[in-house]
Parts: sequence; structure tokens; C-alpha cells
Amino acid sequence: MKKLETREDIEYLVNSFYHKAVHDKKIGFFFTEIAKIELEKHLPKMYAFWESILFGQMSYKGNPMGAHFPINEAHAMEQPHFDRWLELWKATIEENFTGYTADMAIGKSENIAKLMAFKMELARRL
Repeated sequence: MKKLETREDIEYLVNSFYHKAVHDKKIGFFFTEIAKIELEKHLPKMYAFWESILFGQMSYKGNPMGAHFPINEAHAMEQPHFDRWLELWKATIEENFTGYTADMAIGKSENIAKLMAFKMELARRL
């Protein structure tokens, strides 16, 4: 298994994850029916996001939390949804990569999932 080291690795990881996520019975509808993402536009943003998170490239420009509030308003994003997102993300990493950066990608995703689940729940209560 290879180490997660390059932008190309991130692209492969993100593409593999999204292939799973958009077809997933538990969370796929968020991508296809609620957010109606256009993958050709969305994926480059995700490449930049993870490149910034994992390699410090600062290539991502955006507000990931802010982008999810309208989705949460249309359909509640709840803990089981974040758990599934995390399960798919971790599985995709573990199937393809090893090493420090792969472990960091899992750790960062766990923090992101916790924070997003908390903020989405808080937004629903306000």
C-alpha cells in the first residue's frame, strides 16, 4: 500500500470517496437530491480543501461550515449521517493508503465530523 503524499493521491482519495458517498443509501441523497452537487465543480474544491488540511498548501478558499448550513436547513444532517460519512472516508483511506498522512487524514476527518455535527445540531435548535 502506498503513502498519501501528493496532490494526485488526494485526488484519487477524494474521487474514490465520492464514488462511494453519492451512491450510499444513507447519505447519497445529500449529494444528489439536497445539495445537487455537480461533481466536476465540487471535486476540485475538495481536492484543495484536503490539500490545505493535509499539506498546508492553503489552496482552499471557502467556508466549509457555511456551505453546509443550507443543506442542513433543507434536511437535517444528523449524527448517523456524519458517522456514515466518516465510515466511508476512513474505509477509503484504509483501502488505499498507509502512513502518517493517511492517519492524519483520518484524525482530521474525525474532528471535522464532530464539529460539523455539533454545529448543525446547534443551528437546528436556534
